[in-house]
Amino acid sequence: MIVEVFLLGKDPNKTKQEIRFERTDDLNALKAKAAAQFNIIVPDGISFQNQTGHLLHDVEEVLDSSQPVGILVDGHQVREPAGPEGLPLAGAYYEVFPDHIGNHARMFHKFGGVIKYTTYGRQNYLTCDPNVADVAFSEGPYFTKATSNPNHPLYPINNQHALFLCDTNENWRTAHRFIAPSMNPKAIRHYHPLMQKVVHSSFSVFDELDERGEAWNTYAYMLKLASGAIGEFALGMNLHHFDSVDAPVHTLVTSIQRTLQLNKKVASKGEWYSKLPFGDPKELARVYKHVEDLLDNAFEQCPKGGDQDLPISEAALQATCVFDYLNRAIDEKGQKMPRELISPNMLPVVGAGFVTTACLLSWLLYSLCTYEGTQDRLLQELVDFGVNENTHYDPDLTDSLPYLNKFIKETQRLHNPSFQPGRITKVDCIVPGGYELPKGAALIIALYAIHANPDIWDNPSRFDPERFGRDDSKKRHKCSYIPFATGPRSCIGFNFALGEVKVALPSLVYRYEFSREGENSVEYDPQYQLIRPTNLYIRAKRRTEWPKPTKTSAA
Repeated sequence: MIVEVFLLGKDPNKTKQEIRFERTDDLNALKAKAAAQFNIIVPDGISFQNQTGHLLHDVEEVLDSSQPVGILVDGHQVREPAGPEGLPLAGAYYEVFPDHIGNHARMFHKFGGVIKYTTYGRQNYLTCDPNVADVAFSEGPYFTKATSNPNHPLYPINNQHALFLCDTNENWRTAHRFIAPSMNPKAIRHYHPLMQKVVHSSFSVFDELDERGEAWNTYAYMLKLASGAIGEFALGMNLHHFDSVDAPVHTLVTSIQRTLQLNKKVASKGEWYSKLPFGDPKELARVYKHVEDLLDNAFEQCPKGGDQDLPISEAALQATCVFDYLNRAIDEKGQKMPRELISPNMLPVVGAGFVTTACLLSWLLYSLCTYEGTQDRLLQELVDFGVNENTHYDPDLTDSLPYLNKFIKETQRLHNPSFQPGRITKVDCIVPGGYELPKGAALIIALYAIHANPDIWDNPSRFDPERFGRDDSKKRHKCSYIPFATGPRSCIGFNFALGEVKVALPSLVYRYEFSREGENSVEYDPQYQLIRPTNLYIRAKRRTEWPKPTKTSAA
């Protein structure tokens, strides 16, 4: 039989649809048919209501209704996301920047789990709801990663040949097939000695700064450390960042950083701004091209580990670096990754690799110096597990250190470098919570807001690594903690990032005692693609004594 249904909260005359229901259908079948008719992504959230306001709890009540039946989603009427009205032309730009993290939190509190605002003509949708994040990260009929959409935050640097910067297309599939194996856990284990070598190269510089009694800008030196490791890992290059205290940062690193600064500035405004033939958009195009040229040159000069082509899985474990791997790896058809895809794909591998890790290391040192007792507890754990200055780190050791791993997770929860992965709607659709999104909308998953959502986390502003060891962590939504995003387009470099951090942090903590210099509030750079501290100065004092192992030592 035919039943008329409509979306509560919308004009019944415009949304009313006829749906064929059978008396043999159960309530879940009714929900599935209604969801398909209205592009409601999660059918389980649907409930039916008659026009007197009474919920209809079974099939018979729905089918026997003499009037059109209304649809609620998660108990809400269907509506557009709300947000500030803003100003003419600028929109809400000055209500968001410079403190977009704080202002987004304020807007979520005021307007709900999905918000909407404009900045210089650019439409912005953001969510702090893990249920919405879950459907957005799923490549399928409703959402995809389409950086070619002008509203996507990576639009100004979108590159349809690069796996992180392109739409989900054939080039992405090809790049992912080749590059992902070079960053799987077995391959990263292969590079652990290289990571440790780079960390040890920094000791002479930090020792000298200690002898001088000088504090140093945390991000500046963690950038040198992280990019030094990615230079060796990805390009087979020694960037010479720790040849001296004042050694310059390699031009490839500074150029990639510049693209991230310029992209954030351009992307925060409308599409019209990105098309200007002068100013920031022109400079962004110039610097981006310069980075690609540098990577082309690096590939040609890359040290080769051998001339023999190898299957992907073997090449990943024998290569001297990712460039060497790509030069030798062949797929099951005997094909190599097309040359024209190598440099474009290495840009996000290199850039995302060192920038994310540099920011995370900076925030880890911040946490050590800010949250009382954490540094002592981490040092005690290292001693208890037999760590010393001659320890060779591998995943078996670092993954067995419970407090280290919980400390890293809690720092990523509260101070995660990445905060705004974006996905594009493929059709008009209704996401959990009853929010209606138009086709082509860019939905930003606000990781910071999800990780601090009081509906998910108990006392979310408190730094508490032990929350990851309690049973209640198993009850949280799978998208409650997503520092590297999730789904088919999640970060493929997370194994390298965590591997490097788990080598660098314990190595540094065992050798140095860290302390904050000054009491000023730490600020972040609002005109940068990731969240990095700009004014965090730290002293690293060389240790001369260590605690004794506890009686419950795991060593």
